[in-house]
Amino acid sequence: MRVLITGAQGQVGAELIRLAPAEFNVTGLGSAQLDISDSDQVARTVTQLQPQLIINAAAYTAVDKAESDSERAYAVNRDGTGLLAQAAERAGIPLLHISTDYVFSGDAQAAYTEADITAPTGVYGASKLAGEQALAEHCSRYITLRTSWVFGATGNNFVKTMLRLGQERKTLGVVADQYGAPTAAISIAQALWKVARDYAASGTLPWGVYHFSGTPSCSWHDFAVAIFEQAQQLGLLSESPQINAITTADYPTPAKRPANSVLSCSKLQQAFGIEQPDWRADLHRVLEALKSA
Repeated sequence: MRVLITGAQGQVGAELIRLAPAEFNVTGLGSAQLDISDSDQVARTVTQLQPQLIINAAAYTAVDKAESDSERAYAVNRDGTGLLAQAAERAGIPLLHISTDYVFSGDAQAAYTEADITAPTGVYGASKLAGEQALAEHCSRYITLRTSWVFGATGNNFVKTMLRLGQERKTLGVVADQYGAPTAAISIAQALWKVARDYAASGTLPWGVYHFSGTPSCSWHDFAVAIFEQAQQLGLLSESPQINAITTADYPTPAKRPANSVLSCSKLQQAFGIEQPDWRADLHRVLEALKSA
């Protein structure tokens, strides 16, 4: 089966390429090869490659920058997703798409389910939600996989930022009143390939929106503590900085972050048999990869 992967040089895209099963003929294109917000490029690429499945890992993910760069954020996250959806529909093929916990306000007390009301608080979340809506409007066969707190060996993420700051500073303040679930890019890629394999085997899927994240839930402060503990054990850092718990109010950012980003993932487990990965084990794998890089 021929598969087109967009955003192939990003965190998840790189893992999708690296973990591609042998039975798939995969073409991965980064933003330099395919700007998904360019309608001519999208139409021409799909016509030339004739994929039988598209996995969209392309996105504008600079959460704070999006507040002052909304035109580009919407061009990629809304319009680009819509163009891919239209191209997929014209070709009669499905589209697997990655979305985010930022489509929710973060005010809920419990884990968010796929049926909960979306209410993004910033441009990034609003542009990703608009992309979800464009996908649903233009493509009849799609899977939207919302995830959270993505980290990996490729690209920019919280783990790599903490490692850099840990080498530069003796003390760090990390937000302790925002909760979510770290999710490794490698696990997202594995989940998407499981979905793709199911489609290749049956020719159909239980289409719609699903949640996928690591487990257990934690705060950013908890995540940072685990990063430094494991990094020190692996010899990535000679000593860990002191990590002080701070509040969201202590660390103002251009974009408001959800206080609660925890996603309920039971729908995905029931439909595809995909279990939530333990992010602590995935963190160990990522740190080992960074050590050997």
